[in-house]
Amino acid sequence: MNGSTAPRLPADIADPLPAAGTIMMNLLFHLIHGNRLIYNACWEDPRLDRQLLQLDGDSEIVVITSAGCNVLDYLLDGPRAIQAVDVNYRQNALLELKLAFLAAGDFEELFAFFGQGGSAAYREVYAALRERLSGAAQAFWDRHITYFSGTGLRRSFYWHGAAGDFAWLLRGFLMGNGRTASLVQGLLNAQSLTEQHYFYSQIEGIIFTRPLSWLLRQPATMACIGVPRAQMQLLDRQYPGRLDGFVRDKLRQVMTALPIRDNYFWRVYLTGSYTPECCPNYLQPENFNRLKAAVNLVSTHTCTLTEFLQRQPGLYSHFVLLDHQDWLAWHQPQTLAEEWQAIFANSRPGTKILMRSAGFDLSFVPVEVKARLRFFPEVTEPLHKQDRVGTYGSLHLAEVIS
Repeated sequence: MNGSTAPRLPADIADPLPAAGTIMMNLLFHLIHGNRLIYNACWEDPRLDRQLLQLDGDSEIVVITSAGCNVLDYLLDGPRAIQAVDVNYRQNALLELKLAFLAAGDFEELFAFFGQGGSAAYREVYAALRERLSGAAQAFWDRHITYFSGTGLRRSFYWHGAAGDFAWLLRGFLMGNGRTASLVQGLLNAQSLTEQHYFYSQIEGIIFTRPLSWLLRQPATMACIGVPRAQMQLLDRQYPGRLDGFVRDKLRQVMTALPIRDNYFWRVYLTGSYTPECCPNYLQPENFNRLKAAVNLVSTHTCTLTEFLQRQPGLYSHFVLLDHQDWLAWHQPQTLAEEWQAIFANSRPGTKILMRSAGFDLSFVPVEVKARLRFFPEVTEPLHKQDRVGTYGSLHLAEVIS
């Protein structure tokens, strides 16, 4: 992120580690995020997003790219344009590859790469699509197209990158034991919430051991899956069961109260692949031609959100900010203020802004910003309980009023 404000936490979540320890953990987070593909799949539920955003043919959207899955989901609602912005060029390279498949590939190739996690013909397929990528994306995939080889210990694309490291370790932990593997498979194949509860109640007792609880509280573990220290502390301080209790309770909610049959988020991390019945919308065959016809409506930009809005000003109708403002609020408040100034300068009355947070309230939004927004907790709070991912503390929708 741009800006040079020194990291500082509010008093109510002050860092208990010595300053040197905090600096080292922040350096580790930046090292991981600054040098790798972080997210190989989006971990925000687009089913909720599309209900809240109400996109149509007049929508001009600015969204944090992440893995690009949700950009393609929004595209199905027929917006006028989508601007995908990310400071990590690797995330944009991933979206560019998906767009290239939609523009010039066929559905079977797309599903082999991103549905099954790999293809025996990965080199030939990539060579045919390469010219459609930007120079930065070409350079990245020239080095890393083997992620899709479908061979080796990490035979799936979804076991590569920082989040992929976590998925691979999680799978090894769960599937390395025959009984646990059988329980996980039973959970994924469950046909009712009663069945899900039966299988998950047994899995929960196996996975939430004291060593795992300790591991979940380690900044290095969370950094590998994209959770900065400030967000860890929000959960550890605010949630009654601390961070590991939050993870335990959220997983129980997702695995026992919501149907597993369409929870493609957890399926892909547990198995390394989707199925035709359980996958993101961009991997469903009936959507392929619709997306192919709309790929030119998506543009990628490697920069901060503020830099993008300075370079391409306009009266945008929607902003999808994910959770990045959590980090800015605690570490770069001046940068956060500049970002909001840029957002308001490029919004119109009624512009919708979708945000998520590791915390449970809007404390990451500056007071003067809240005065210019209308929030809808009566809508977002019950909807948040239907989130198939279960990794965020809260979901927020705002409309610009001035």
